[in-house]
Amino acid sequence: MNQNRSIVHMDLDTFFVSCERLLDSRLNGKPILIGGTSDRGVVASCSYEARKFGVHSAMPMRMAKQLCPEAIVLRGNSGVYTKFSKEVTDVIKESVPLYEKSSIDEFYIDLTGMDKFFGCHKLASELRQRIMKETGLPISFGLSVNKTVSKIATGEAKPNNEIRIVSGTEKPFLAPLSVRKIPMVGKVTYKSLCDLGIKRIKTVQEMPMDLMHKVLGKNGLGIWKKANGIDNSPVIQYHERKSISTERTFGQDTTDMHKLKGLVIAMTENLAYQLRRGNKLTACVTFKIRYSDFQTYTQQKRIPYSAMDHNLIPVVLELFNKLYNRRLLVRLIGVRFSHLVEGGHQINLFEDNEIHLNLAQAIDKMRERYGDRAVVSAAGMEAKTISRWNPFTGEPPPLLANRHQ
Repeated sequence: MNQNRSIVHMDLDTFFVSCERLLDSRLNGKPILIGGTSDRGVVASCSYEARKFGVHSAMPMRMAKQLCPEAIVLRGNSGVYTKFSKEVTDVIKESVPLYEKSSIDEFYIDLTGMDKFFGCHKLASELRQRIMKETGLPISFGLSVNKTVSKIATGEAKPNNEIRIVSGTEKPFLAPLSVRKIPMVGKVTYKSLCDLGIKRIKTVQEMPMDLMHKVLGKNGLGIWKKANGIDNSPVIQYHERKSISTERTFGQDTTDMHKLKGLVIAMTENLAYQLRRGNKLTACVTFKIRYSDFQTYTQQKRIPYSAMDHNLIPVVLELFNKLYNRRLLVRLIGVRFSHLVEGGHQINLFEDNEIHLNLAQAIDKMRERYGDRAVVSAAGMEAKTISRWNPFTGEPPPLLANRHQ
């Protein structure tokens, strides 16, 4: 591992809450919950004042309101958050040689070699101060030799602070922390580790690498490396997308076939247009359905490379008809296109119709001029809130705080 690297992880503190407070100063110092406001909603973000009551993000909104009855509940606005995120991105973009935007409120910055001119910690501190001054948003950072240690350090620095982990001190810094702090450890893995009596990172550091690999497989090997401060992953400014997807959770479970098929068509149309706009083709279509009892099923089908509505819609509807055979109330549906490659649609001499191709070109021109939903199928007209972001710009998708989970 290169011990001379200088990697900064920057994270905007309670980002959605901070954005709302910039717009309305009356929210300062008060417990705030942002997310879906219905019984099905979840907490997308919460203020530190609300966290004192045991509230955390991804918690059901109903439970959060029970824990903190005096909290102010806001639905959230993804457009506003995307705008503020872009302001921060613009400041970073013109200040550093290489950065990676890993989410709407997180950034990795590679300052390797900059210490010859400025001093990496000084440069990162000045950048943090500039972001806070120009955008009004609080931000924290961790600085170390790699992404993993920097991300964990940022978590320890919060709220609104900074931490530098000097090269060679990664293991002592990580040792007393909970294994839950390791980025790739989720709820299931954490439970598995607790069952083995592993709660602190120090325990993982003292275990033989082979034992972790034997117990948890490839995932265990990754956890062991991260626990020991080993991470050679580079900061990558642009990520090539391997798939695009969209899904919808209904406010009320439904068996309305007209509504379900209309939404499936609207989802497929939207994703197909994004493919054509990004000059991409898909060779694998996946459909996902979740019933009211939380049983979830997915099915996929390989197809000849395509980005055309008339090829993709029948395949998605076929998968829908195969999976929707239980006549149970439906909670969620989703569509995903994967195995993406660069390229335009290859005309099929026997199956493609010139009218279909000309129609697609005309519709795409109108959408480019008047917006993604300017022209839609009659069947999909009721699906008014499908995401309109462009997945092929290198930007991470906006987190829609008002969406149900």
